[in-house]
Amino acid sequence: MIKSLKWTERKFAFDFPLGVFPWIVERLRGTPARSEEIVKNLPPAILTKRIDGKWSIQENIGHLLDTEELHDGRLDDFQQGKKILRPADMENRRTVERDYNKQDIVSILKALRATRSDFVDKLENMDEAMIGRIAHHPRLDVPMRLIDMAYFVAEHDDFHLAVISRIARSLVNK
Repeated sequence: MIKSLKWTERKFAFDFPLGVFPWIVERLRGTPARSEEIVKNLPPAILTKRIDGKWSIQENIGHLLDTEELHDGRLDDFQQGKKILRPADMENRRTVERDYNKQDIVSILKALRATRSDFVDKLENMDEAMIGRIAHHPRLDVPMRLIDMAYFVAEHDDFHLAVISRIARSLVNK
């Protein structure tokens, strides 16, 4: 099996036309449903199992929920014309503090669906000038349009959904 890159090792090319924005938004809209589909028949013992000290399925989904505040804040940064986007908490303190393995998966998924729905609604109300607006991404150290930020979020979602699927397959097939 191919070893997956760490999220922080990823490099991105933000060179696609604004016309792909609806496709990106659709990917973002689908994250809660994809999360629900992966976990729908898994027992709590599998949802909360950590492998090699890494986040469990439930913690990965909780992390997606936690990052919604950052994404929403970055939309504000673009709308306010800020030159530099707010940084992410690379220590992921919120995800650790919220102890998602002690929470109910249904509640986590419901919160993810609600917050993501709000985010997608905001994106769908952006005009072309806003979608193409540029700010600097602090960790990647690159200029990023709002469309690029949305793509980056979709890629982050897919990264965690792939991790979640891998964990689920490895534990169910034991």
